[in-house]
Amino acid sequence: MFAEQDIQALWLSLKLAGLTTFILLLLGTPLAWWLARSRWRYKFLLEALVALPLVLPPTVLGFYLLVALGANGPIGGLMEALGGRSLAFTFAGLVVGSVFYSLPFVVQPLQNAFQAMGRRPLEVAATLGASPLDRFFSVALPLARPGVLTAAVLGFAHTLGEFGVVLMIGGNIPGSTQVISIAIYDHVEAMEYGKAHWISGGLLLFSFLLLLAVYGLNRRFAVARS
Repeated sequence: MFAEQDIQALWLSLKLAGLTTFILLLLGTPLAWWLARSRWRYKFLLEALVALPLVLPPTVLGFYLLVALGANGPIGGLMEALGGRSLAFTFAGLVVGSVFYSLPFVVQPLQNAFQAMGRRPLEVAATLGASPLDRFFSVALPLARPGVLTAAVLGFAHTLGEFGVVLMIGGNIPGSTQVISIAIYDHVEAMEYGKAHWISGGLLLFSFLLLLAVYGLNRRFAVARS
């Protein structure tokens, strides 16, 4: 049913999606909070930059990341000069590319959740003596739980289904940079439609169940608040 190479690709994809989602939640949460609360007149420039992967062809983003992370690029060249190696065609390079490509799928739901809560709960907490950090962790994050959950699931699922960016940055190295989307493409290219059906069907079912769980939990959160 599944070849060993397919299992390796699936495990690599899950590891990539999990690590990328973790990094994006760490970096994207404060960024989304700032975007939701800031009154800086030029913040739309940053919002446009964050949303750029939504409209930019994945191969374009992947190409420029490959140039930057390669041995002759600014980042890859610096790493080699420091005694390391370039990130092109490595798992670490896939993580960097995935963070950039999935950024809006995490930041935008978080930003919407922070904006939807309004300022009133935070103002009440401030009058009770809560510090800004305490207000964020004790008030903002609990109220934004549906947005956090949606951001985590969208970031994970979007990374799991990547193709163009990871192919440009990592190539197609089994056990190292070959993710499940590339494995499906290889099966189709080899006319192995049966194997492609098994993998694609499994991912389709997994994605549906994941979204079903998110909508169910968000509905429970909404009912609990009402």
